[in-house]
Amino acid sequence: MPLTESSPRLAFEVEGGAGPRVLLIMGLGMRGALWRPQIEALSPEHRVATYDHLGLGGSEPPARRPTIRGMARDALRVLDALGWQAAHVVGVSMGGMIAQEVVLRAPARVRSLTLIATHAGGFRAALPPLPGIVRFVQANTTGPEGRIRALAQLLYTPEFLAARGARLDARLAQMVGARAPAAVVLGHLEAVARHRALQRLGQISAPTLVVRPGRDILIRAHNSDVLARRIRGARLLRLDDAGHGLTFEKARELNDAIAAHVAAAERR
Repeated sequence: MPLTESSPRLAFEVEGGAGPRVLLIMGLGMRGALWRPQIEALSPEHRVATYDHLGLGGSEPPARRPTIRGMARDALRVLDALGWQAAHVVGVSMGGMIAQEVVLRAPARVRSLTLIATHAGGFRAALPPLPGIVRFVQANTTGPEGRIRALAQLLYTPEFLAARGARLDARLAQMVGARAPAAVVLGHLEAVARHRALQRLGQISAPTLVVRPGRDILIRAHNSDVLARRIRGARLLRLDDAGHGLTFEKARELNDAIAAHVAAAERR
């Protein structure tokens, strides 16, 4: 994976040929590789970039305690390394919080914004339901098999798990890779807890799509409603039978929505 010239260096990848440029920003403790369903769907007609947060995958350790605003600067450093003046920015979970700060910090560099299963900050917004807290703790404290099982239960609905079974566990283990360092996870948790964008959402003018998974046990679904109300002209896509891991569970619907949103923004 290529690395940014600026330090700490971020590992990034880009796939696809000509077409609109799309930057995908992953969530807490997760590598860019988890965007594989979106990369495969979008890259034939888009130029798609992903990257690993500092301390994960091929990226160097962070030089200081992470913040959402600092990670937004990281995302902009990736755009600089790619030579992209602007891109369609897509973020999921913590990545959606980073995407909010990217567009607030550098609005001219965001051609469109897609916010997936995320929130605008504050204690109530950041506090998951109890089942989500339990599964998150299990995913970050148990052995490899228990970790994958807890992650699957955290991310996906019971019906999806029942239909996919062991095949899903194998795919998840391959995509997630090694457990994120505890210091990185704790740093990301603190960054999420300190995220505050609610009062600034009215400043966002980029065409915005908010994706609301109705059965998310990590980020409460009503947070998407708040984002859609506060961002001018935002469109809300409800996926009422999806869990937090909708980038895989509802990949077809999500990929179609992102492609349509990007195309509409390009026409503007």
